[in-house]
Amino acid sequence: MQTSLLNKYCDARLPWYTIYPTVRDFSAMVGPKICETWLRRLPPNEPISLYLHVPFCRSICWYCGFPTSRTRSERPIRNYLAALKDEIRLVAEQAPPALPVNDVHFGGGTPTIIAPTEFLGVMELLRRCFAFTKSATIAVEIDPRAFTAEMVETLEAAGISRASIGVQSFDPVVQRTVNRVQSDVQTASVVESLRRHGIRRINFDLLFGLPHQTVRSCVDSARTALAMRPDRLAVFGYAHVPSYMKRQRQIDETALPDDLARAEQAAAIADTLVSAGYRQIGLDHFALPNDELALAQKAGRLRRNSLGYSADTCKTVIGLGPSAVGRLRDGYVQNEIAAASYHQHIRAGRLATSKGHYLSAEDRLRAAIIERLMCDLQADVPAICAAHRFDPIPLLNSANRLGMLAEDGIVEIEEGFIRVKQEHRLVIRAVAAAFDTYLDRTPVN
Repeated sequence: MQTSLLNKYCDARLPWYTIYPTVRDFSAMVGPKICETWLRRLPPNEPISLYLHVPFCRSICWYCGFPTSRTRSERPIRNYLAALKDEIRLVAEQAPPALPVNDVHFGGGTPTIIAPTEFLGVMELLRRCFAFTKSATIAVEIDPRAFTAEMVETLEAAGISRASIGVQSFDPVVQRTVNRVQSDVQTASVVESLRRHGIRRINFDLLFGLPHQTVRSCVDSARTALAMRPDRLAVFGYAHVPSYMKRQRQIDETALPDDLARAEQAAAIADTLVSAGYRQIGLDHFALPNDELALAQKAGRLRRNSLGYSADTCKTVIGLGPSAVGRLRDGYVQNEIAAASYHQHIRAGRLATSKGHYLSAEDRLRAAIIERLMCDLQADVPAICAAHRFDPIPLLNSANRLGMLAEDGIVEIEEGFIRVKQEHRLVIRAVAAAFDTYLDRTPVN
């Protein structure tokens, strides 16, 4: 891709469009009472997903953009788990009884920092408060540096079926510059242990754009990961925002690659994974042909949610824990980010919702278009507008960036059908942004 186009469209400030509207457009006008009302309105027999955020790690990786804190003590974790269990009960009291659950994801932070008996206790409570379907997927994020034999047995007993393993880079130089030293032997040992205990669906996370990373080191890391044959890989570009994430101030900015180098790294990793038989999924995921993501993409039902790409078709996601984002039928909600505020709400016997967004008919339309662009690199705007009972003409006319994107050869537009050229996959967010009315402030009539 031309350097001029990368400079023009690779804007780090653009949202990742995992959800739309994005969290930065949420309002404090949506609080605990509104969330309670939205929970009560959920259809009683429609399957839901659960996301549980665990905001603790044993050490802090300097690149991380998630709200987490380091703890060497067990007390903060126990206090958090007590509040989390109370929140689960509060949510269950407001929602219809025995809501069916299709998908559970423990994210973080490091969910496996939880003591084995406590982890089983959380799972037991979830099963009491909700009705898990027979095919429910239960996933957990794992840091191999703090993973024990007792924990893998616990995950097996808890019914975990998918594990997402943080890798980022196997290059020792890069690892030291981001405070995450983790050997390939250590990672392979965890993968082998998980598979031996029946947890065979394995995800890896890789990063490009880290300090001192090169095309060669990115390819070497990808090849090392391939030797362990994970079912899917998420390959994210490091977002350097030290003004927002103070921990990133530890990173040497002069060692960060520029946009062109980042693009070369992303392309090299993609070529390596695709050559090994993985399917490229949307912007930044790769999956074996028989993985749920690849099958969902092939069937045209790939989705985006706050975790990224997903084969989960549930319309409702209930977020639990500090900073967790939920998607209900009426709109989005987010919990208090600060642990102290979260605990204060829960102790008072109320939901920890701090902000959210009520979804208008136009929001739903634009979200559908953005999701298809991010998932399929194309969108039939007239068809989507027809399904949402909107006129496509004013919508397309309001998308001011589209003309410029077409002139620069990023997209092809034919009778409202938008297709992003494969070689311009890296700037798909700029195409999605054309339909973000909270950026353009141009409403549809």
